[in-house]
Amino acid sequence: MRKKTLYVTAFASIAGLGVAAIVVMAQQDDAGTGLLKPDDRRVLAVGKTLYAENCATCHGVNLEGEVEDWRSPGPDGLMPAPPHDETGHTWHHPDEILFEITKYGIVAAANLKNYNSAMPIYEDVLTDAEIIAVLSYLKSTWPDEIRNRHDEMNARYALEPK
Repeated sequence: MRKKTLYVTAFASIAGLGVAAIVVMAQQDDAGTGLLKPDDRRVLAVGKTLYAENCATCHGVNLEGEVEDWRSPGPDGLMPAPPHDETGHTWHHPDEILFEITKYGIVAAANLKNYNSAMPIYEDVLTDAEIIAVLSYLKSTWPDEIRNRHDEMNARYALEPK
């Protein structure tokens, strides 16, 4: 009887360690890949629709941006809407920063007091899940190399002290 109890205890301990390892690995994976879900079809369907309704007018139906020279202010003094494809700079920012820029505006999120843009603040327009869906849709369109670089950036950003 004592031998059986020892085997059951050993098995339970090993199983418990296995579950704990899986949980830790899952948490590390989530931290490394960020907020976005570029492989979730349901999220992408919502994101694509919301992008068309809220973003495409300025950023382009094909994510091409407002004008070719999106790095210089327009005649109105405002920065044009940049492209969100691989030619733009969206993928140069970690998920959390992209989320904050979309929700709170670039001035608040990036502390750029002299940055003038027509980009609306979506805090009272889209839910957090909807913002994540739109950003996930953008990421889903990027080439694998860009997506991988963006994932690596998210992993580094997750390790930075906040």
